[in-house]
Amino acid sequence: MLDGFLPARWLAAALGLTLLLAAPRPSVAYFGLTGSEPLTILPLTLEPEAAAQAHFKACDRLKLERKQRRMCRRDPGVAETLVEAVSMSALECQYQFRFERWNCTLEGRYRASLLKRGFKETAFLYAISSAGLTHALAKACSAGRMERCTCDEAPDLENREAWQWGGCGDNLKYSSKFVKEFLGRRSSKDLRARVDFHNNLVGVKVIKAGVETTCKCHGVSGSCTVRTCWRQLAPFHEVGKHLKHKYETALKVGSTTNEATGEAGAISSPRGRASGMGSDPLPRTPELVHLDDSPSFCLAGRFSPGTAGRRCHREKNCESICCGRGHNTQSRVVTRPCQCQVRWCCYVECRQCTQREEVYTCKG
Repeated sequence: MLDGFLPARWLAAALGLTLLLAAPRPSVAYFGLTGSEPLTILPLTLEPEAAAQAHFKACDRLKLERKQRRMCRRDPGVAETLVEAVSMSALECQYQFRFERWNCTLEGRYRASLLKRGFKETAFLYAISSAGLTHALAKACSAGRMERCTCDEAPDLENREAWQWGGCGDNLKYSSKFVKEFLGRRSSKDLRARVDFHNNLVGVKVIKAGVETTCKCHGVSGSCTVRTCWRQLAPFHEVGKHLKHKYETALKVGSTTNEATGEAGAISSPRGRASGMGSDPLPRTPELVHLDDSPSFCLAGRFSPGTAGRRCHREKNCESICCGRGHNTQSRVVTRPCQCQVRWCCYVECRQCTQREEVYTCKG
């Protein structure tokens, strides 16, 4: 869906346009936000009638667990924010993996099979979804779309005597607390649940690490005798890049099993890359962790439709994506706006330029 190069400055606009024009309809993948159903179909938009009559009807449609449904019903803004978080997370996942063999395919049977296994890809899905929910909730608070929270109310800035807290900071304190409670901690005897919960927390930590302080100066003749400052979260695209790096360096973990009871014991690292993991119920590492080696995703199977027919970039990734099978080259003529100029007062005038381009697709 986001299978081409997209300059960072256009990302925000492109995500919104993609959501409207290219996202799967009428649903988008809902991954990582519930325990019993980590991947469920979630409507892209809430029905106006449900939102107008009672927001708890919207919460019921999200197929949440009992505790999560109760938390959703507390605030009319939660259901809408959940939908926003899921869409944002899915789009960012597809953007980050647009050049990979697995391009965040979340359709049909593939998603259910993928989420049953502890692959690196599964770890990324849990992390990006919890990060998306944390980000969306913090922004919803500062935008006034939630009843139970508002701007960040906990300033902790240097030289506080020279700073005046102002503006409307993103309420990360509320959102991170909400997300941890919303996701919940699973049984310590369930190794897979502990790994999933750990990866959820990695997503939240990446959001926290990206908080920036924005300031505006006030004073006579532009002096900065008083500064109004507030906290803002990093753009979600930056969060996605950080989590993609963690995906690439993800740590494979194993477990010791009690043969008498069959219960999983402590998580351990076969490669010894994480320190302090020992008998701790959760790995003490800021990295993503996974249990299983990922498939190649080259051929159609349980986890993906394979790469046959996938577009690739000859200079960048055709060899990798096509798995050595080679690629087809097709020449086509395209017409695009070009030589655009801003005209007074308020419109842009462009010419239409026609050019020939080559499209490369993987052989079957």
